[in-house]
Amino acid sequence: MENIEINWLALIAAALSTLVVGFLWYGPLFGKAWMKETGITEAQAQKGMPVRFGLSVLLAFVAVVFIYMTSVVTGGEPNDPHGQEKFLTFGHGVVHGIIVSLFIVMPALVTNALFEQKSFKYMLINVGYWIVTFAIMGGIVNAWT
Repeated sequence: MENIEINWLALIAAALSTLVVGFLWYGPLFGKAWMKETGITEAQAQKGMPVRFGLSVLLAFVAVVFIYMTSVVTGGEPNDPHGQEKFLTFGHGVVHGIIVSLFIVMPALVTNALFEQKSFKYMLINVGYWIVTFAIMGGIVNAWT
């Protein structure tokens, strides 16, 4: 396998994209429903935001490195790694982001929510966010590599 140079700007941009999606998802799209399902008030949701934003971007960076490894570095036929030109498309990255979110993130979130006795609506809002977010992160790192 040839050496693949990591585009750190793509990884950073993908990690930061979670803030944009989160602003929309937990704001105008599903913010009121999410707050109702969690029992959190708007004042509680606003408390400590700078720290939460910073930590969430750091954790998103960890996640996007994994997505990058699964979509750009590994896979394909022998001597045909994903890092080759034909795999470096936004769509290919979206598929990998969705796969990671459905087979890793979704089972973990739903298991926790089941034991926390959260509603199905709560699960849909949170899992939906990560499916969309991981799809976008995967697309960014693939298209910009």
